[in-house]
Amino acid sequence: MLSSQDIMDKGQNYVMNTYGRFPISLVKGQGTFVWDADDKQYLDFVAGIATCALGHSAPELVEALTEQASKLWHVSNLYWIEPQVELAEKLVELSGLGKAFFCNSGAEANEAAIKLARKYFYRKKQNRYEIISFKDSFHGRTLATVTATGQTKYQEGFAPLMPGFVYAEYNDISSVEKLINDQTCAILVEPIQGEGGVRPSDPGFLQALSQLCQREGILLIFDEVQCGVGRTGSFFAYQGYDVTPDIVTLAKQLGGGFPIGAMLASNEAASGFAPGDHASTFGGNPLAAATARRLVKIVSQPAFLKEVRKSGQALHDKLTALTDNRIAEVRGRGLLIGVELTVEVKGLIDLCIQKGLLLVGAGPKVVRFVPPLNVKQIELSQAVAIFREALQEWAP
Repeated sequence: MLSSQDIMDKGQNYVMNTYGRFPISLVKGQGTFVWDADDKQYLDFVAGIATCALGHSAPELVEALTEQASKLWHVSNLYWIEPQVELAEKLVELSGLGKAFFCNSGAEANEAAIKLARKYFYRKKQNRYEIISFKDSFHGRTLATVTATGQTKYQEGFAPLMPGFVYAEYNDISSVEKLINDQTCAILVEPIQGEGGVRPSDPGFLQALSQLCQREGILLIFDEVQCGVGRTGSFFAYQGYDVTPDIVTLAKQLGGGFPIGAMLASNEAASGFAPGDHASTFGGNPLAAATARRLVKIVSQPAFLKEVRKSGQALHDKLTALTDNRIAEVRGRGLLIGVELTVEVKGLIDLCIQKGLLLVGAGPKVVRFVPPLNVKQIELSQAVAIFREALQEWAP
């Protein structure tokens, strides 16, 4: 077996340099733990960046995947796919929306939502194409979704960007109202900004956006790629805000680590697409759909979601109890928690990795905690203990 250093050396030679990778190579995992090629164990509170919803090598998902793999791997979406249809049925039932479209990632799900919003008004013979998104948002890496992203650091070097996007202030309804015009077709918002620093929407903000969209006759799109599928303690994050969008996008946790994305839309909004308007070769294929179907069945159970809320509150309380004058705020919902510091956190994350705890940033001054949704209470305590120890030793 190759050592971590061997793997990193090969990677430097052959893999394109598009990631700022940490100097470890992970080769196996079980539950909330992973091991590198040198057999060092880590407590994983990154979970593939809020993706491995049931941890690593979850037996239920392994069973669903291998069972489907022995039947049928892939066919075109020219044909009806049983696990895809059943997955769509469950997501529609849970969301209160009307139709589902499947793809492979969050960026693709958001790209589909952008196209649907524009095509919906095209079919209504209305010249509406402009989408309002928010500063500090993150919606993906395609040319359209990086333009929708309200952070210039992700857009640098890709000009000219796609036309038709403007940016409001998050949690400021008046800033949104000022941008509405005759060309506006939709508002695209994360109920909780993930990459933008783990910033939950204020009480009433999403409801105000919904009322504004209804009044202006435009579509409301929720990007729940990171905060959906149980991450906040309700299956959809918007369910904790008592509001339903016209369109919602999912990915990350939907497959528990197996690549799949989804866009759900009301029947009215979904009428914007007709055969040939959009497609995805691998979207919702038998392997992905069967795995996601099993994941959704597990995560959508009320008892499971109750435990997520319990774990999220415990993690929040433990982090809030830390005494360090560099901690400015602990915020989030469920098991999407951010610790904002007064200084940049990269060195702190590096130190946590050395001590056996994997964490990820959310902007330069925020440490993000996104463990598997079935994380154990003892693992929460272990993670916070390591984080506390690293804080005490860290001198940026």
